[in-house]
Amino acid sequence: MIRTLVVEDDPVLAEAHVVFTGRVPGFEVVGVAGRGAEALRLLSTRGVDLVLLDLYLPDLHGLDLCRTMRAQGHEADVIAVTSARDLRLVRSAVSLGVVQYLLKPFSFAAFRERLDGYAEYRRRIGDAADAPTATGQEEVDQAFAALRHTSDASPLPKGLAPATFEAIVARLSTGVETSSADIADAVGISRPTARRYLDHLSSRRLVSREPRYGGTGRPEYVYVWLTPQTG
Repeated sequence: MIRTLVVEDDPVLAEAHVVFTGRVPGFEVVGVAGRGAEALRLLSTRGVDLVLLDLYLPDLHGLDLCRTMRAQGHEADVIAVTSARDLRLVRSAVSLGVVQYLLKPFSFAAFRERLDGYAEYRRRIGDAADAPTATGQEEVDQAFAALRHTSDASPLPKGLAPATFEAIVARLSTGVETSSADIADAVGISRPTARRYLDHLSSRRLVSREPRYGGTGRPEYVYVWLTPQTG
């Protein structure tokens, strides 16, 4: 398993990233940090292979966290998960060994694509303690290509916002039976809009959808987050 540390100061987004990571086979979340100092503490006390790093943290910039990580001898790879679009930051991130850069907002498909690519990269290069030797340039190119590969994964349907999608996923991931009315109130959207997100999740088999009968009239549908199957 690829041991993953989520570093994100927004609790809703942090929970969404935890849920998303849990849905990608081969990954497990070993910690969540809302501040850079907390992230450094967890890196020192837990085995971490990968850091999902927001660049805008309340106590220090994410790139400063990367510098401190390396100075302290932490070798975990970093995927920047951020809204920062300044290309100078991208260049600095690359120079500090950030292996991928994922812009917010994003869909689960885009998130999974990055993690799947990283997992393939690790499969090709092996663990740092027991890394194989490349047979030639082609094998090295293939390892780097795994990080740069983009799939044909479909984005969210038109009209659905990734940030709202993440918030709804975080709400559902508690495992509590939830209705469109519950989601609408929690996220601050209309009930018809909430149903669109929930129906999309149901069509992707991420949630179960069952009628709940009570009183007269049409039944209300309730949704329950499906536990991911790993393998």
